[in-house]
Amino acid sequence: MNKTITVFGSAKPLPGEKEYITAYKLGRILGEIECTVCTGGYKGIMDAVSKGARDMGAKAIGIILEKNLSQPSEHLSETIVCKTLLERVDTLINRGDGFIVLEGGTGTLLELAAVWEYLNKALCDKKPVACMGDTWRRIVAEIDIRLEKEERESGLIKCFDTIEECAEYVCSQLE
Repeated sequence: MNKTITVFGSAKPLPGEKEYITAYKLGRILGEIECTVCTGGYKGIMDAVSKGARDMGAKAIGIILEKNLSQPSEHLSETIVCKTLLERVDTLINRGDGFIVLEGGTGTLLELAAVWEYLNKALCDKKPVACMGDTWRRIVAEIDIRLEKEERESGLIKCFDTIEECAEYVCSQLE
């Protein structure tokens, strides 16, 4: 396919944990269809996605901070160093042809909100965004209600129950 999919998610899951395994499988799915994966470049979900993609022979790009929060993932084929968190988020967005959002906390929420705002303000071309899980489903539903009230475009972010559905949706929008 030769597209770059940016994946957002928590740095906390450890190898062997369910969220790590899920992210690893997503990396394999994307790598198998020759997508480059792009992540924040550190541990947890970022590491797992990168490992999965690399195990399938695909590229894994990590967007890391000059002032390292921790050691970057050993599974990256390329790193891009940013000076600030906002530059890092901007680079993650600009590198992606599509986005998949897995479980995460405030950092992942920041990344999702930034992508959403870029799309709402037409600061980037329309790009597909897929979120997995009930947390994002609730957040997206609430924000979509607000967007409709403000007569702004809603429905930009799609929510799914599985990584397969996320990958299928994002990739189908890129062909």
